[in-house]
Amino acid sequence: MKRSYVPVILLLAVLMLNILFTQYMVHQYFYEHYTNTIIAAVINVILFPIAFLIYKKGVNVND
Repeated sequence: MKRSYVPVILLLAVLMLNILFTQYMVHQYFYEHYTNTIIAAVINVILFPIAFLIYKKGVNVND
């Protein structure tokens, strides 16, 4: 079977977004902007199920 690299690229994009939002969250927490900190944390929590769905679809395609 031919391997699909689309799920891998999407997972890398989600990982990059997680890194960016985590870095933004730490920065905002340091400067005591707690509302922005909570928003970035919620976005990080939302990105996890998205990554899980991408992973599951990628695994099912390659079976």
